Amino acid sequence: MSATANYLLHLADNAVVLGQRNAEWCGHGPVIEEDIALANVSLDLIGQARLLYQQAAVVLGGDATEDKLAYFRDVPDFRNYTLLELPHRSALVGYAKSDMDYGTTIVRNFLYSALMVLVWEALQQSKDEQLAAIAAKSLKEVRYHLRHSRDWLIRLGDGTDESHARVQAALDHLMPYTEEFWTNSSIEDAAVAAGVGVNVAGLRTQWDALVNDALAEATLVRPQFEGYITQGKHGLHSEHLGFLLTEMQSLARAHPNATW
Repeated sequence: MSATANYLLHLADNAVVLGQRNAEWCGHGPVIEEDIALANVSLDLIGQARLLYQQAAVVLGGDATEDKLAYFRDVPDFRNYTLLELPHRSALVGYAKSDMDYGTTIVRNFLYSALMVLVWEALQQSKDEQLAAIAAKSLKEVRYHLRHSRDWLIRLGDGTDESHARVQAALDHLMPYTEEFWTNSSIEDAAVAAGVGVNVAGLRTQWDALVNDALAEATLVRPQFEGYITQGKHGLHSEHLGFLLTEMQSLARAHPNATW
């Protein structure tokens, strides 16, 4: 598979997996405005995934289609960050009335959108003209995602004692997974060498500045950690991705010849 196709799939898998996760809040949001807001974020991400899968199908040729790439690939074939496939649970879930913790969702959306604002901005200069166009469109959307998640991060972090504790616990839980951002895969290296992709490790200083500024305003403490670095973009996933894909892919696999 070409460097361009592999890289497009990495970006598409990130978007579709997080879009699927955020969509789980539909009908369960803490307030109606947030129910609608997260649904819109999900639609943005799934729209980005569609564009990326469509372009990957063009590059791959043959009988490749966006549906086959989204619905008929298995867990080891996906190249999304492990962070994005995790359920909406935090260390405090045992004390919650639900197994879906909104603080966890907000922290994850913030950490990822802070990265993608930088990635999409850089990818506007990609030698792949279609990817550059997708980046320009996606940048407008992810700027809203970042603003939305950052506002809620600050509201919850600098809110009540309980909301602060929940968001701090979510941050402690999720931040170690962001180390995967900065360890390049062979897919990313090949895309950078071809002038198609961006060296994400080179964006770390800017990402740190975005994150640290928001955490300070939210009165949250950035956790220190070390140890295993997840490798979702290498195809090594947590046990959660299989369950997510089973739900997402079940209808298409039950009716593989259906047309919509």
